[in-house]
Amino acid sequence: MKKSELVEAIAKQADLSKAAAERALDATVEAVTKALQKGDTVTLVGFGAFYVSERKARSGFNPRTKEAIEIEAAKVPRFRAGKVLKDAIK
Repeated sequence: MKKSELVEAIAKQADLSKAAAERALDATVEAVTKALQKGDTVTLVGFGAFYVSERKARSGFNPRTKEAIEIEAAKVPRFRAGKVLKDAIK
């Protein structure tokens, strides 16, 4: 599903205009992004949780040259699905 399709679904479900649904979606994404930047966890009960995970530094290789490289540690966004979402997909 693309963003435009999601906006259309939100507009239909919530009886909103597409413009209002897009603003609501953009505001939600921005709020989640800002919370993750601060290191917070965003939990939507039943749906799931967005959180930041630390990835350790590791060694790897360049697939083109087969040269060994060091991959730096990084913070990465993660999503853990909630029980209601998991059960809905079964």
